[in-house]
Amino acid sequence: MLLLGALTANILLAFPLGAAEQISFSYGGLMTSVEIESLTKFAETGEVNKDLQFYFNFIAQDQQKELREVLTKEVELDPVMISRFFNTKMGEEILARLGEVINIPYKNNGKYAIRAALVQAAMEPGGLSSIKVLQKLPTSIQINGEKALALAKQVDMFILATETAVQELATLTAEEAAEAPAVNYAELPDLRQPGPYGVEKVVWHLVDPSRDRHFYVDVFIPKGEPQGKISVLAFSHGLSSRPEDYAVGLQHLASYGYLVVAPQHVGSDNIYLQEMLEGYHGDIFDVNDYINRPKDISFTLDELQRRNQSEFAGRLDLENVGMAGHSFGGYTALAIAGAEIDFDNLQKDCDSDLANLDVALLMQCRALELPRQTISLRDERVKAVFAANPVNRSLFGSKGLAKINIPVVFGSGSYDPAAPPALEQAASFTWLTVPDKYWLLIEGQAHVNFTKLDPGISKAIDSTAHLVLPNQDTIYDYVMGTTVAFFEVYIRQDPQGADKYRPYLSSAYAEYLSGQNEFKLYLVSGKSAPKIRQKIDEFLARYGGFSQD
Repeated sequence: MLLLGALTANILLAFPLGAAEQISFSYGGLMTSVEIESLTKFAETGEVNKDLQFYFNFIAQDQQKELREVLTKEVELDPVMISRFFNTKMGEEILARLGEVINIPYKNNGKYAIRAALVQAAMEPGGLSSIKVLQKLPTSIQINGEKALALAKQVDMFILATETAVQELATLTAEEAAEAPAVNYAELPDLRQPGPYGVEKVVWHLVDPSRDRHFYVDVFIPKGEPQGKISVLAFSHGLSSRPEDYAVGLQHLASYGYLVVAPQHVGSDNIYLQEMLEGYHGDIFDVNDYINRPKDISFTLDELQRRNQSEFAGRLDLENVGMAGHSFGGYTALAIAGAEIDFDNLQKDCDSDLANLDVALLMQCRALELPRQTISLRDERVKAVFAANPVNRSLFGSKGLAKINIPVVFGSGSYDPAAPPALEQAASFTWLTVPDKYWLLIEGQAHVNFTKLDPGISKAIDSTAHLVLPNQDTIYDYVMGTTVAFFEVYIRQDPQGADKYRPYLSSAYAEYLSGQNEFKLYLVSGKSAPKIRQKIDEFLARYGGFSQD
């Protein structure tokens, strides 16, 4: 409690004692205001004072009801966690951008006032709510109408861009499926079911002395596989997660005869996040993990090379490795595949308004802290990559992604707020120059597996956004069915097997998997990339708003 008091005191030092009395709205030379007391009375009782009635003359009754719900909706969040997050570089950037719209007197950026109000409101019984935040503002605020309207238009544009991307993938999936030879998938092996081999999981604890890097690796070893080479897959977990969070999918791949390795990335895992919340780090992740993550993968493959003879009788095929990764791990997979950071492109995007909507861009902008030199992290042993919800667009740009010369799958989710497909994967897919490329999108997938979230975070998300999401088993079915097919075609080094599994890597198979599900799977190949590029150009020509070059 003493620590919390000290943190709150530091936040409030820059402000006069007391509380905000009103919110002003400016647009051009016009200025109007509303008393916070009036908003409080409306939120608590539904009564509308005169100053508030002026605004209500312009909105419908159902919108008034919705406003009251927004004002009173409570979310229980740890005030210390809020304070520490908004003191990180990403958190401060979010506040600074919000503070351009919400000003304090004399048109100063309102970021510190917002942070103070958020922390204090979270300390209230019942948790944080919009009306509590307004009540805790240490000074009156002014809403910049021009910037607020511009942000609202950006949000509308983002929603429209996402809807357009999903609809285009639905159309192209149907077109590719109609052109494909007829296949009765009901008579073929079901790749959603576990493969024929048992799986043993072991944990290795590795030390890379060249980086003083200590990390563990979850290793999934197939048991009872036939004689011959054992194919190898590597996996990179997402930001603030861990290899164990992906165990179901990794075990599934191992059951098809793959040895799967999933290293911990110590500068960007859940332990690092927890340490940040406890005050041991100043940011959510170590920026050097842009370099260290791919090196963790390469070091793990080196370790397999060292153990190959003694533990696997020399049977590991380490010249044809497959790789998958999720989110930050998607970046890792693309970097291992040869993509290089384009600092000029990244700087351009970081200086734009894109970060108002794309949380992933705020994360990518931290890479500007790295030395601005060519960074190649390609591992030639890796011959195909599956990048799920990858953070990538601004980091690599068209130049960086053009460096990839191996097969690639992009995976997306239509509800993904952290790496939205319209901003993070659409243009990137068209920039890939390799002919063997695929883009799959799962309707309703929201970046993370909600069953793996901390219960408190899940409750907070559910209380603020009542999303109807697909069953996690449905998402697993979509991902497992396609990843097995992809690696069987491009990693197994069995021409007959590749021909056997290629029909699964198609739009027709996506339609089969979707069946009667409410949430569909869409999958297109590289031959649809020109039409996607055309749709992007048409959207920009008509609406503008998002640079995709």
